[in-house]
Amino acid sequence: MCIPNIPVVIINGSPILFQTHHKFLNNMSREVRAAGLIIFRRATSGVEYLLLQSSRKERHWTPPKGHVDPGENELQAAFRETEEEAGLQEEDIGVIEGFESVLKYTVNNRPKTVVYWAAELKNTTAPVVLSDEHVDFRWAGLAEACALAAFPEMVSSLQKCDTFLQDYLS
Repeated sequence: MCIPNIPVVIINGSPILFQTHHKFLNNMSREVRAAGLIIFRRATSGVEYLLLQSSRKERHWTPPKGHVDPGENELQAAFRETEEEAGLQEEDIGVIEGFESVLKYTVNNRPKTVVYWAAELKNTTAPVVLSDEHVDFRWAGLAEACALAAFPEMVSSLQKCDTFLQDYLS
């Protein structure tokens, strides 16, 4: 069947309408948006950060984060992802105004932007309950958190957050 006046592109021997192919290319280059919370608690030894170990990548530790769904903003996504991944609800934590860290990097040839906010664990009896996306969690001081996080962008965000909290908490 031939559709007149609609360009066709051949991919792997199959005709694809150009409009569909064009949308596919746009999706490949469109930025991935994600958001999360750098959750901390006050401990006798100082500030401790919550990191989650990915079930897909053994050496991948990050604060709770995930993709922004259609119709929600970054902060809404950060709260939703925190509840989904760590079981902590919005009322268990409080976002600290004045700190925001934006990470930009490439994943699978697509640009990705992740926005993190600092958030204090307010309900110290709230348990961390992992989703199947994670296999372990740890409350860690800055040095250990940075060693676990490993990725330079995440390490930098943790360090900036810690510097901000030193002023905020004093």
